[in-house]
Amino acid sequence: MGPEPCALVSVLATEGSAPRGAGTRMLVTAEGQQGTIGGGQLEFRAVEQARAILGLPQGAWRIQDYPLGPLLGQCCGGRVRLLIEHVDPAALDWLHDAEPGRMLETVLHDGTISRTVFERETATRQSARGDRPDVGARFVEPVGERLRPVYLFGAGHVGQAIARHMTGLPLQLAWFDTRPEMAEIDGVTVMPEEEIAHCIEEAPADAAIAILTHDHPLDYHLTLAALSRDPVAFVGLIGSSTKIARFRSRLKADGIEEEALARLTTPIGVPGVVGKEPDVIAIAVLAQLLQLRGQ
Repeated sequence: MGPEPCALVSVLATEGSAPRGAGTRMLVTAEGQQGTIGGGQLEFRAVEQARAILGLPQGAWRIQDYPLGPLLGQCCGGRVRLLIEHVDPAALDWLHDAEPGRMLETVLHDGTISRTVFERETATRQSARGDRPDVGARFVEPVGERLRPVYLFGAGHVGQAIARHMTGLPLQLAWFDTRPEMAEIDGVTVMPEEEIAHCIEEAPADAAIAILTHDHPLDYHLTLAALSRDPVAFVGLIGSSTKIARFRSRLKADGIEEEALARLTTPIGVPGVVGKEPDVIAIAVLAQLLQLRGQ
């Protein structure tokens, strides 16, 4: 009797405040599962699809898109794109080479999936929107490393530069703005101004929060929310010395204790990097976030 048939569910891409980031996986059998992609309705539906694919030949795969929102118990919208496959035991040789620090390449073929592990390779960025990947699609991701969630507030020039330079880094983007026109930018979730602070409440403890919106009152609202909740790995705020001084004074008046205030990194970015160009600021910010690695 051969191994029990199982399906593998992989998170390919996310947008907004997703319960788990790209690279998260779980195994599903006819009667059980190992691992989780975040629980709730999203996982329930993914398990249904995984068990359905067990009725197809080994190697069979499909890609499913799920909008996040009230239907799936996520208030901060966004999307999740999943790869669901009937595991072929004969195609698992790559597991012998899958060690932390290496890169995993996945290629979709007609009726099967091939995987190869490389010592050096650049990770690819996947989108949770647009046409679903089809035969010939190729994904590259790091092996054995949880990507740090980065909750980025603001889709202006600096926000766009940060998102652009994040490709290939061990960071998982959750990107928000309040302006309807920003919904056209791949990766941006537009939230009403009165609800956007809830996205900070949804951020996991290992998240980095970067606040750089187009609006000073909105920046303050988000900073207050970030410092009022349980600590996260990083809270960064862009701004001039005048803005920062004014914010610190207001935060104290609004009841933020010195211990919480000390968690605020502002101005954001690695000290000593000079320049106001969006790409310069973006690289300084991302370098600062990479310094969190291992913490």
